[in-house]
Amino acid sequence: MKLFRKLSRLIPDRIYLQIVYFKHFRRFINFNNPKTFNEKIQWLKLNYRNEEYTKLVDKYRVKQYITKLIGEKYVIPTLGVWNNVDDIDFKSLPEKFVLKCNNDSGGIVICKNKKDFDEAKAKSFLKERLKNNGYWYGRECPYKNVKPCIIAEKYMEDSISKDIKDYKFFCFNGSMEFFDIDIDRFIEHRANYYDRNGNFLPFGKKYCPPDYTKKIEMPKNLGKMIELAETISHNTVLSRIDLYEIDGQVYFGEITFYPGSGFSPFTDEKWDYKLGDMIDLPNIKKWGRNITF
Repeated sequence: MKLFRKLSRLIPDRIYLQIVYFKHFRRFINFNNPKTFNEKIQWLKLNYRNEEYTKLVDKYRVKQYITKLIGEKYVIPTLGVWNNVDDIDFKSLPEKFVLKCNNDSGGIVICKNKKDFDEAKAKSFLKERLKNNGYWYGRECPYKNVKPCIIAEKYMEDSISKDIKDYKFFCFNGSMEFFDIDIDRFIEHRANYYDRNGNFLPFGKKYCPPDYTKKIEMPKNLGKMIELAETISHNTVLSRIDLYEIDGQVYFGEITFYPGSGFSPFTDEKWDYKLGDMIDLPNIKKWGRNITF
């Protein structure tokens, strides 16, 4: 597998994307006239490469941008930053904390009890994750030049549910059109989709299908979350803004410019086309040019 990954780096982006796309959809991308949500994401990867996005996908450096844009109260506190796992100062960290890599989506270690925490195991895991570069899997250019580091964050959980709910807001040219709520993320992962009024939408992803029987309570701050998502996404063609609601307070999670990396089939293909209509490629040059830090 490691040999294949190394060899795949020799494949040009356009050809590589066609190969991976065919694996998931059993058809090739029409780059000349993309129609679906997933096809247009691939088009954006190749044709719209905004250098500013590198700062926005960096889980550490994006915090500066979010603080400046909407305020520090929406940012989960950072407890420490290190370039190397051997430099992590565990003694300075509280009883509960979270360690994460800034350069990928799976490099997270959660400590709920320092006494039982395996530092060596955590360091070994994070060391491997730091080697990852999100660019190579999906050819998502913003990740290519992210300088890897490890950040420690305050451990967050809702005092009532003892959980942290993740809400993903899909924005098109700065307008939030729908959002999803994850269900049983670490058991049998599902996700339900809703419009901006909280009405259930009858679609989902094959890899993470909806639960039509589950009635989910909407976040208390839904209106505010939509407002924040639209503010954060205001200069982007397509972006998914992840937010949390913890004890009535909204917190920023991350920005994703290529949801599912454009490799996620829908439960019903017609929705791939419907959502694809929301991405307005001809007007692309109007967007993403005025982001400042």
